[in-house]
Amino acid sequence: MDKEQMRILIDAILQEIAQENLKRQSGHSESDTQNTLSGVPSESSPFSSAFQKPEPGSDFGKSGNLSIDLPDPTTDEMRLEPGVEDPIDPDGLTALMSTTTARIGGGRAGTRLRTKSLLLFQSDLAVTQDTLFQDVDPQILTQFKLFTVQTQITEGKEQYLLRPDLGRQLNDDARKIIQERCVKSPNVQICVGDGLSSFAIDTNLPKIYPVLEAGCKTAGLTLGTPFFIQYCRVGVMNDIGDLIQPDVLILLIGERPGLGRAESMSAYMAYRPTSGHTDADREVICNIFDDGGTNPLEAGAYAVQMAQKMIKIQASGVKSKLME
Repeated sequence: MDKEQMRILIDAILQEIAQENLKRQSGHSESDTQNTLSGVPSESSPFSSAFQKPEPGSDFGKSGNLSIDLPDPTTDEMRLEPGVEDPIDPDGLTALMSTTTARIGGGRAGTRLRTKSLLLFQSDLAVTQDTLFQDVDPQILTQFKLFTVQTQITEGKEQYLLRPDLGRQLNDDARKIIQERCVKSPNVQICVGDGLSSFAIDTNLPKIYPVLEAGCKTAGLTLGTPFFIQYCRVGVMNDIGDLIQPDVLILLIGERPGLGRAESMSAYMAYRPTSGHTDADREVICNIFDDGGTNPLEAGAYAVQMAQKMIKIQASGVKSKLME
């Protein structure tokens, strides 16, 4: 809504207030009183048409010269459109906004966010919430022949978000299935976990997994039986290490989504993980995604190199740094 539209609306509201004052002074009907108390403008209101339901086939949100429609704020063009009125250096502001995904140059309406900025924030927040509660696409799991096990979460995503400790431990059925179906003591064991962004797995697994598989074979590293862990936290690597005892465990897991950023995945790696290990014993390749993050193909190749190094020096995490 531009300044002219705002002026028209304010003038209409002032006219309505003046008419209501006149009605109170001269006396008015009970129905008019009901409309006033309920906040519904009377049919004679100068701006009542703006609140009427649209006729079939009409342009929703448009009445007379007043439009309440706004362009989609999530498009690339709108994201890079400055909201600051009369900036000192318009070209400089546009260039600065193009270099970062930070929310700069949005401008203000008084002390508040502009409508476009607020709508963009709400839209990006919805992306975050959606990916937190969706599941990994079953077709992706089938494509890479991943069977599914589960952590000790029993009450769905709500409990998963509130009880990260339960996401770090496999349930009894999972332990049994892994013992029965997985190759023991491979050089490299690849596991996939939904984490906090299933969308990240859907997006990146088809790109990174073939690189990991081919890279390990080329390097002469034996591979374990891959599987998928639902309601997964990074600490579950210790339970898997106790059961399978691989030289190196690679856990591909969806990262905590940011506003409008749901496709970021990490590859956590550890040398012979076991009970009691912490993040200090692990390595991580984070922010794996196309167009701005670590390219999934490059991340896969780098993970194979890291696995070779871990096996050579027999350490990971802080211990490996001390040995360099």
